[in-house]
Amino acid sequence: MFTGIILAVGRVKSIESKGGDVRLTVETGKLPLADAQLGDSIAVNGVCLTAVELGPDFFCADVSRETLSRTTLGLAKAGTAVNLEPALTPTTRLGGHIVSGHVDGVGTVVARRGDGRSERFELEAPGGLAKYIAEKGSICVDGISLTVNSVDGARFGLNIVPHTLAETTLGDIRPGHKVNLEVDIIARYLERLLLGDKAAASGGVTLDLLKQSGFVGA
Repeated sequence: MFTGIILAVGRVKSIESKGGDVRLTVETGKLPLADAQLGDSIAVNGVCLTAVELGPDFFCADVSRETLSRTTLGLAKAGTAVNLEPALTPTTRLGGHIVSGHVDGVGTVVARRGDGRSERFELEAPGGLAKYIAEKGSICVDGISLTVNSVDGARFGLNIVPHTLAETTLGDIRPGHKVNLEVDIIARYLERLLLGDKAAASGGVTLDLLKQSGFVGA
């Protein structure tokens, strides 16, 4: 588990093809690795990866075809900047929100403009994720815990303060950029709970189901 508070910006050092998937080597920048051990989880742009090799300023992780196809790691190249966060510990300050490192989909930055010393971003989520994004709720964008300022269909707005712009990859992101999205874990499980005994069947939460359960007037 993670908090969405980025501790360092690293860079992809190399991507090595291995039996249909890849081994990713990441230069960790100022991320502390003194206490890191093989098998530790490290979030790379919000994707939870397992360290299979550790060096003084790098780690390696195997990335499956599933992860390559469902996250922006499939687009990464040598030199790509990435946000890094180690897994939380019992003493970690929960400064962001609970993040699993399991990316739900890839969104697109559609607009960016200045607003005082901050920057306003507008992003578009895949249609299937829009229902989980709520105004003033939490969302994880490339591993960064952020507050949703506005929602309009599948589009949502973010206000990024100067510190976040300087300490993460968001400072360099422009319209058209693809980003990893992880919705609030509570929203994910709430949908499943609403299904009740119907969770074992296909179809998900529908208007008819909400009416039958008394959440919406008939």
